[in-house]
Amino acid sequence: MPDRWATFDCYGTLIDWNGGIRAELASIFGVGDADRLLVRYHELEPEIEREDPSRSYRVVLAEALRRLAAEEDLGLTDEDALARSLPDWRPFPEVPDVLEELRARGWRLAILSNTDPDLLAASIERIGVPVDLRVVASEIGSYKPAHGHWERFFAESGAEAGWHVHVAASHLHDVVPAAELGLRSVWINRLGESKTEPRPTRELRDLAQLPEVLDELVPA
Repeated sequence: MPDRWATFDCYGTLIDWNGGIRAELASIFGVGDADRLLVRYHELEPEIEREDPSRSYRVVLAEALRRLAAEEDLGLTDEDALARSLPDWRPFPEVPDVLEELRARGWRLAILSNTDPDLLAASIERIGVPVDLRVVASEIGSYKPAHGHWERFFAESGAEAGWHVHVAASHLHDVVPAAELGLRSVWINRLGESKTEPRPTRELRDLAQLPEVLDELVPA
C-alpha cells in the first residue's frame, strides 16, 4: 500500500504568522497602528515574492518592512527585525498533538513553505514534531501560489496524488494551486474568511479534527 502523505503550509497553518508579525509591527511602530499595518503587510509580501522569486524569504521580510515604513513615512532602524523574530513565533495550541496523532496513524508529513531552510527548521523545533520532508521557497526559486513546491514534493517523495492531501490556511497561496493541480485540500480557515471558488475538499476552523478528516479522505 502506498504511503499516505499530508503536506502542510507552515505560517498561518501551524505557526501563528499573524500573531508573530503583528507583535513585531507593534514593537517597531506602536500598538495603535499594528492592525492596520498588518493588513497592508499582507498585500506587500506576495507582491515582493512575485517580483523576484529568487529572493530569499529573509530578504522578502526585510523588503516588505522597508516598503511599509516608507509608505507610512515611519522611521525604521532595523529591516531584519521580522526575520530575527520569526524563530520565536509560536505554534497554534492544537498543532503539536495533532501532528503527533497523524504520525501515530501512519501519515507521513511534509511542509511546503514560502521561507528559508533555517527559519523553517527553527519553527519545526518550536512545534516539536519531526516531519519527513521539507520544501522551501529559497531552495527551489519559487513562491506559492506557483506550483513549484508541489512539483518538488512529488519528485522527492514519490507520493501518489490519490494518497495525498494538502492542508493550509491560505486560500490564495494553497487552496487555489491545489485545485489547479487536481489535489485534495483541507482549508484551515482560522480567520473565518468568505471565499467561493475554488472550494477546498474540506474546510475546518483549526486542526483539532484533522486526523479524522484525513482518515476519511484517504482511509488506511
